[in-house]
Amino acid sequence: MVATKSKKENTKTSKNKILVIVESPAKSKTIKKILGDKYTIEASYGHVRDLAKKGMGFDVENNFAPTFVVIPEKKNIVDNLNKAAKAADMVYLASDPDREGEAIAWHVKEILKVPSTKIKRIVFNEITPKAVQHAVDTPHEIDMSLVQAQQTRQILDKLVGFKISPVLWEKMKNYKLSAGRVQSVALKMIVEREELIDNFVPVEYWSIEADCVKDKIPFSAELVKHKDKKIEIANKEEADKILKDLSAKDVEYVVSNITERNTTRKPIAPFITSTLQREASSKLGYGVSKTMQIAQKLYEGMEIEGEPVGLITYMRTDSVRISDDAQAAAKDFIVKNYGDKYYPKTPNNYVKAGKKNVQDAHEAIRPSYVDKTPESIKKYLTSEQFKLYKLIWDRFMSSQMEKASIKNKTVEINAKDYQFRVGTSKVVFDGYLKLYQETPDEISESEDCSTNKMPDFKVGDKVQLKKLNPKQHFTQPPPRYSEASLVKALEEYGIGRPSTYASIITKIQTRNYVEKLDKALAPTLLGKTVCAQLNQHFKDIMDYKFTAGMETKLDDIADNKATWVKVLKDFYAPFISTVDEAKKNMEFVRIESDVTCPNCGRKMLVRTSRWGTQFLGCEGYPECKTMMSLDGESKTPVADEKADEKCEKCGADMLIKSGPYGKYLQCTNEKCKNRKKIVQTTGIKCQEKDCDGEYLIRKSRFGKLFYGCSNYPKCTSILWNEPIDEKCPLCGAILVKKIQKKMPKIACSNKDCKYIRDAEVENND
Repeated sequence: MVATKSKKENTKTSKNKILVIVESPAKSKTIKKILGDKYTIEASYGHVRDLAKKGMGFDVENNFAPTFVVIPEKKNIVDNLNKAAKAADMVYLASDPDREGEAIAWHVKEILKVPSTKIKRIVFNEITPKAVQHAVDTPHEIDMSLVQAQQTRQILDKLVGFKISPVLWEKMKNYKLSAGRVQSVALKMIVEREELIDNFVPVEYWSIEADCVKDKIPFSAELVKHKDKKIEIANKEEADKILKDLSAKDVEYVVSNITERNTTRKPIAPFITSTLQREASSKLGYGVSKTMQIAQKLYEGMEIEGEPVGLITYMRTDSVRISDDAQAAAKDFIVKNYGDKYYPKTPNNYVKAGKKNVQDAHEAIRPSYVDKTPESIKKYLTSEQFKLYKLIWDRFMSSQMEKASIKNKTVEINAKDYQFRVGTSKVVFDGYLKLYQETPDEISESEDCSTNKMPDFKVGDKVQLKKLNPKQHFTQPPPRYSEASLVKALEEYGIGRPSTYASIITKIQTRNYVEKLDKALAPTLLGKTVCAQLNQHFKDIMDYKFTAGMETKLDDIADNKATWVKVLKDFYAPFISTVDEAKKNMEFVRIESDVTCPNCGRKMLVRTSRWGTQFLGCEGYPECKTMMSLDGESKTPVADEKADEKCEKCGADMLIKSGPYGKYLQCTNEKCKNRKKIVQTTGIKCQEKDCDGEYLIRKSRFGKLFYGCSNYPKCTSILWNEPIDEKCPLCGAILVKKIQKKMPKIACSNKDCKYIRDAEVENND
């Protein structure tokens, strides 16, 4: 009887209507294909609630109790989710498998007007039939420890920004400033690196190579020792003395020692977030934000043979763990396609015992299906998607393969009491190198497999010297951080987590604290000034160990080892005391340039316009209103250019001038002073049907920029955000650039469409 009843219950359950709520519509297509028609899939489009804008959004006196409100743009989405939830028998919250995803799930649960008993949480690390079905079969409650850890981070960041930013506004007027808890530390790293570069004093040193020949085969050997001690040549005088000694007619170059050593090179672990970002930068030239955007699409699902398929596992992780199923699939593929000798006797394991700060509920980043090789699905991917997928696929598969065997040979050549050395490395068995070659920073010097064709040597053989090559060198300053190397530094210091790296780097650039010069991150004058003030008055906030320690406390909250209220209380009292001291002691700051005002002779100050662009303004403002634009890279004043046209009022020459709001034309006749706008086009075609115009950059009578059709007034199409040459994947309207929560976004220009995604600060191709 019991068995019969259970069967009936199962039959009834199978008829239930189940709603699955995910974060993005792209992911919903892939999941819908897996789960079928019994399931309704809806998207929350990320967060649906945020801390209230009024005040700080939380009550310090009431144990930091937060007040969350529905994000205004998400009201229609919330209504749709409630409508779908009421029609369903069960609701599964399937946001991303990390702290932020857990918080999003909780917020969605809070806005749903249905009994909490019909709402469950499901998670999956990859969007495959097996993973999704397992998640649906094992629903659970929301992990409030993860939610509280994310909520604590949100409150901490709001608290720091809410309290420090007004101090900067007051003491550094005329600048568009804000301070972030983690972003400020990242800025400090970049500023400190720039200071090292500025203060670096190069030191001269020399090296000497000998071009030799044996058996008609040329080779080069490097001078390494003198009287069995490592040689250091400080200047030209020392180099010339050595050259004189080695050039004497009676000097013989004789092979004194030959060392052969067999070594192995182990494959390296599959990608985690930071290593993916670094390798994509080194090998593909992609910025951190761009890498994550492409990886997000690969994770959520691509159209393969007409069906949506999730191609990689979740891309925000700091775990190198691999599931047993993935390891078994990799073994089968390697043995079948490369042979038994390419698979190790014992499977490779990269998880280190006792490693801290690892979200080990996740796996490493890997392909969801090892049989979907990059070449087999290349036609379904864009060039960028293919390159990143291939990087991930090759790295994972190589991590499961056998070690490479390397034969190293070192030959030492004596000349008087000097010793030269030449070496080669030969790959005896390629192993994992068949698929993946590491970047230089992942290979130790002893493991370098560079080849240098050499003749056969025996101890006692004489070689013929053809030429001695002295080379002058100077020690080099440390390089500026790239996005990739900054991520590595943040990871090494324990600052930030996988989900935060991209936003950290984006924010310090959008705030004009940091700019890109040749793909390297350099602090602006504004960034240096802000950093100096924060360093002086907010030492704890800018301290690496303090910031890393706060990350550890957030981890403890997530692991249920600490209470979120106590963490905030411990932080709050000393922080507020520091803020109060800064209000009293921080002096008013202005950023002076080296330029004097051409009209009154006073100093020109670096200022920030309401649009965030930096320009020079006279310190005598408002009496003197002289302004100059700054060149984007050099930050020097932009010189006036002579225009091709004449003034239509008096016939004098016109100059192209630059102001904080862009370029304009001005008459050179001081009595005339005629000014007019320079019409700038975006090059983007008007989206109205049967219109052949394009969007021009215009300004409203209230000073706000907008983008209007060149065929106005015949066509009245306008956009209030800068358009890009790309159509919305959901409705086909033009996409535009937006700033949402101080972060750059790409969104649909159609108000009825909710498509939005993160935008890059700069394309790094």
